[in-house]
This record gives sequence, structure tokens and C-alpha cells, in this order.
Amino acid sequence: MSLHVLAAIYCSLGRFDEAMPVLERAIRVPEPPRGADHALAAFSGHMQLGDTYSMLGQVDKSIASYEEGLKIQIEALGESDPRVGETCRYLAEAHVQAMEFERAEELCKKTLEIHRAHSEPASLEEAADRRLMALICEAKGDYETALEHLVLASMAMIANGQESEVAAIDVSIGTIYMSLCRYDEALFSYQKALTVFKSSKGDNHPFVASVFVRLADLYHRTGKLRDSKSYCENALRIYAKPVPGTSVEEIAGGLTEISAIYESVDEPEEALKLLQKSMKMLEDKPGQHSTIAGIEARMGVMYYIVGRYEDARNFFESAIAKLRAGGERKSAFFGVVLNQMGLACVQLFKIDEAAELFEQARGILEQECGPCHQDTLGVYSNLAATYDAMGRVGDAIEILEYVLKLREEKLGIANPDFEDEKRRLAELLKEAGRTRDRKAKSLENLIDPNSKKTKKEVTKRWPSLGFRI
Repeated sequence: MSLHVLAAIYCSLGRFDEAMPVLERAIRVPEPPRGADHALAAFSGHMQLGDTYSMLGQVDKSIASYEEGLKIQIEALGESDPRVGETCRYLAEAHVQAMEFERAEELCKKTLEIHRAHSEPASLEEAADRRLMALICEAKGDYETALEHLVLASMAMIANGQESEVAAIDVSIGTIYMSLCRYDEALFSYQKALTVFKSSKGDNHPFVASVFVRLADLYHRTGKLRDSKSYCENALRIYAKPVPGTSVEEIAGGLTEISAIYESVDEPEEALKLLQKSMKMLEDKPGQHSTIAGIEARMGVMYYIVGRYEDARNFFESAIAKLRAGGERKSAFFGVVLNQMGLACVQLFKIDEAAELFEQARGILEQECGPCHQDTLGVYSNLAATYDAMGRVGDAIEILEYVLKLREEKLGIANPDFEDEKRRLAELLKEAGRTRDRKAKSLENLIDPNSKKTKKEVTKRWPSLGFRI
């Protein structure tokens, strides 16, 4: 326990690297089979070690430590102890942050079962579990189930007199309604939450700003762009002069969400400014490596849109380095960022590097999303176009044949990409039949053999090659 205290002091001083060997030593001291005290010490050590790894952005090691702590706790207390339920929820939240939703759902279900067995019906614990389960279901695209959990959580909070928490759930319900394109119901939920937050927190509270952001998104989706921009500006005014107690993370998250709306209304420069500001706020904060990597990936997309491909490539590269360091090299998000960096390399005529990135992305997305997922299909198309540019016609043909087979057998042929891919395959087969010793085409000639356009003009024709963003 003394080692735990020493490690906690190092962490409070921001000296996480010095805390690590202390905690690693601490978890070797207790022997869980010798009794409850030893088991508790071992459990505490693994959880503290997991927290410290998390602060260093090493998500995979963090989760492994939590899993080991949970295993020790279950052996000591049994599977149905309420304390095991709390640990399961904590670990489920960590898996959500790592975008490992299947394991998160499994743990959250276990938590819900334990709390329902040990608590009164409609307890606060059950409400918290259902909110987390709703978040997981939403991330998996199961919006109806997410909505069911949120409604039950809201009822539990109402029964316990938690007005502010009910309003927070109303915001989540509004977001689910928006995902289901039920905009009138979404608007009603947001307005309900806004009324409560204004009366209980004040007009300038970040909770009010967060509802403004969601209303801005809703009005953007329904084509009311003037109202959307007005709500964005109202939110930005609150974030510019935050009330005491507002966390930097809260403001940075709000700015990032607003940037997505500016991106959608074709104002990439304004979106970039907000992302830069958000990243600057977080760069000195421990445990924000994954968040910063996400912002950098978004900035990469923005720079790509405005034609600054070198900047785009650099930001994607930085995001990928952070995700690798954090142990997220197997997540679907990591695969998507690899694909985006590959596209930036294509625009910079770094075709070999692009091929390598697309190949890595394919391996990850096949594993995480399956071959029929839209992101995976996009990478297949990008890789086929890249192989074609490199003169690897046989490899390009093999990929396109596989994609067409997938579409015919599992996805249907109504998608407009099907005809495009079928045409490209026919052209490649025709050319391969004509000469098997084809020299690699330059990217300029591949886009348009008779073209002497500038690079800026050329980029408009990338979709005809099958490159998919």
C-alpha cells in the first residue's frame, strides 16, 4: 500500500513514467490466494496501474491491467458481488474509449445483471448502466435499442428526482432521434433539456452550449442553415467565456463538435481554426493522446479538402503515430486513418507509400468491420486503383473481381459503385489481354492520358479512378 501511495504522489506531480516501476513492483508483492487483504492489494495495484497507463495514452496496456484486476476481484468476491459490477462498468467504459464495443457490451450487460440483482428496481446504478449501454448500442448503429435503454434510464432518474440528469438523458435521446431522422422528436427533446439547463445551471453554462451545438447540427441537417450558424455562434460565445469550474476537455470537445458543422457547411478554414484551438487546449493534458489523434485526423481531412495535401499527410502521420503508441493499431478508426493518409499520398504522387498504407488499412478493416463494410470496400477500391497505377494489373483485377463477387452475392448490385467497378474491371481485363508486359502508368496519364492539366484540376477526376475518401 505504501508503494501505491508513492505512485499516486508521482502521478499527482505528472511524473507518470516514474510511477510505472513503483506500481509494477507493487503488484508483485501481494499473493491473492493468501486472503482478502492480499487480493484487495493486488486488485488495487492493477487498477492503479491501468489508470497510469491510460494517462500515458497506452490504451492496450491500460485495458490489460484492468482485465487482470477484474479477474483477481472475481476470484476473491465471486461473480455477482456489487463491487464486481462497478469494476465491470469501469472496464466497459475503457473498452468504449478504445472503440472495442463488443467487449464493452458484454461487460455492461454483466454490470446491469449484478445491479438489478442487488438494487431496487429503477435504481440510480441501473440508470447509469443503461446510459452506458445506450452509448454502446448507438456506436454499433442499433439506435432503437439505444433509445429503449435511454427511456428506461430517464424513468429511473425521474423516480429519483434527478432533474439535471433527466435533462442530460433528454440530450442523448434527441441525438438518437436525430440518427433515426425523427427531427421533430429530436427538437422536442433538446428544447426540454435546454429549458432545464438554463433554469438550473444558468444561461452561460457549458451544458447549455452543448445543447446549442446539437440544435445547430439538427438545423443544419434540416436545411435551416441560418438557424444552425446562429446556434454555433451562441455556443462559441459561451465557450469563449466559460463559467468557473468548466473543464478544458469540455470546451475542447464543444469546439470539435462545432468544427464538424462548419465542415459540413463547406467552411473548412473556420473548421480548421476551431480544431487547432481545441488541440492546443489538450496538448498538455495527460491522458488525451487518443483525443488529440482524433483531432489531428480530422485536421488531415480538412487539409485534404482544401488541397493542402502535404499538411494533410503530416497530420495523418502524427495521428497514426499516437494511435500506434496508444495500442490502438487494431481499431477500425486506425484503419480509416491509414486509408486517408494513403489518399493524401496519392495526391502527392507517393504511390508506393500509398499502396503500403492501403494494404495495412485493408488488413485492419477486414478484421474489425468485415469485407462487406463500406469502409473496407472503399479501401479495396483505392488499393485496386493504386495497383493499376503501379502497373500491377493482375493484383488490381483480383481485387475488383473479389469486390464484384461480394456485391453480387451479398450486397446486391443496385449500388452505383457496382457499375463503375464493373467498367473498370472490363477495361483492365481488356488491357491485360492485349499486353501482359504493361509498363506502369504515371498517375497523370492514368487520370487522363491526353491531359496536361494542373494537379489541382487533375484531382477533380480521382473519383473516376475509384479512389474513395
